[in-house]
Amino acid sequence: MNQDFLFASAEAVGNLPNLFVVADGMGGHAAGDFASRYGVSVLVETIKKDSNFNPVKIIRQGIEAANREVLEQARKDSSMAGMGTTMVVATIVGGYVYVANVGDSRLYLADSDNMTQITQDHSLVAEMIRLGELTPEEGAHHPDRNIITRAVGTAEEVRIDFFDYKLEQDDRIILCSDGLYNMVENEEIFRILRGSDPEDKAQILIRRANENGGRDNIGVIVIEPFS
Repeated sequence: MNQDFLFASAEAVGNLPNLFVVADGMGGHAAGDFASRYGVSVLVETIKKDSNFNPVKIIRQGIEAANREVLEQARKDSSMAGMGTTMVVATIVGGYVYVANVGDSRLYLADSDNMTQITQDHSLVAEMIRLGELTPEEGAHHPDRNIITRAVGTAEEVRIDFFDYKLEQDDRIILCSDGLYNMVENEEIFRILRGSDPEDKAQILIRRANENGGRDNIGVIVIEPFS
């Protein structure tokens, strides 16, 4: 069962000129699959109706609406109790990328020299690394690395992190679920991103994650803003 769900539009969605989303659902039976699909659907429909022009406000209201609706569905159906979804959202406006995330799906920014994780994981292991209780190398193989501390649809209020970065000519953007970065090292992701066109890169990344074990669903969006 695929609990990852993607949305990618290079065309306008409401007042946003483009929109990219990766969500990774959690929950037993079909609940995780439903949470990611439904959460992204609510986000997109909310953004389409939003009259704001500030990208941060638009995305915030979309994620908050998704949080309310996923939580309400879980209350209505006991088989979906406890479900939720990660969500990483990006839009490119006026040469800047605006990013929001909840959970441990990630956005990386790669230039010609290196690749940087822009988002911060909301996970137990990430918190331990930030507190100095684990090294990043220990965290990469920790048995609790899939335990997340924030998700869309699990509480009345959702805490969202926001980031914005000015893009340069050679920059590439990747949004992905943990099914990619838990199976493919950052150095290899960066090397693949320097390759051919974006669709090929995404397919190669997915193939490499599967070749390395493919223990989880793999959601990947590659964006080349100036190509």
